[in-house]
Amino acid sequence: MLIATLVISLQGFSQTQAFIFAGVQANNVRYTINDVKQNTSFKIGGQAGLGLKVPFDGRLSFVPSVFYSLKGYQVDFDRSSPYPDATAINNDVTIHCVELAPLLQYDFTAEPKHFFLRIGPSLDFQLFGHEEFQTNTGSTISRSMNFDYDKYGHYSGNALGHFGYETESFFIYAQYTFGLASINNYDEGPQIRHRNIGLSAGFFLKKKK
Repeated sequence: MLIATLVISLQGFSQTQAFIFAGVQANNVRYTINDVKQNTSFKIGGQAGLGLKVPFDGRLSFVPSVFYSLKGYQVDFDRSSPYPDATAINNDVTIHCVELAPLLQYDFTAEPKHFFLRIGPSLDFQLFGHEEFQTNTGSTISRSMNFDYDKYGHYSGNALGHFGYETESFFIYAQYTFGLASINNYDEGPQIRHRNIGLSAGFFLKKKK
C-alpha cells in the first residue's frame, strides 16, 4: 500500500515515467546447516510488476517498484537439521513473494538510448509456499510451508542489482538478487538466503514531459 501510494503521488512530478515489467529468473539459495553449505539446485521462476522512474540529479533517478516474484530452491542434505524435519534428506520448495524495491538508477549517458545500472535493497514478503521432501525412512512429505516466528519467516531483505539497456519506450535488463536475511526463523535450524539471477523487460506507460 505504501509503494502504491508513492507511485500515485510521484506520477505528478515532471519527467516521471511509469512502467511495467516482467521476466524469467533462475532461483536458488545459500543453504547452510551449522555453517556447512548444502548442495542446492536452481528452480525456474519469474517476476512481474510496476514502478516509476523519477529523475532527480542529472543521470541519477529514483526507481521504486512493487512486483510479484516466484522463488524457490532444491536442496540435498548431508547432515540432519531440526527444520524442516530431522529425518529430511532433501527439500523442494516453491515460494510466492511480493517485493518492494526502492532502487537508484544511473544512466551511463544522457542520450535517449543508453545503458544503465540500478542498485538498492528490497523488502521481501513471502506470502505462501509449498515444500516436498523425502525422509531417511523412505516416505515423502508434501505440505504447505508454515510461516511463524519459530518456523519460516514471512519477511526477508535482499540487495538487488540490475544492468540493462533503455530507450524512450522500453528497457531490458539482467538482474541479480543477493539475500541478506535468512528466510528461516527456527533458532537451531538452517540459514537460507535467496540467490537469484534473471532477465526482464518492460515498457514505459508515460512519455517524458
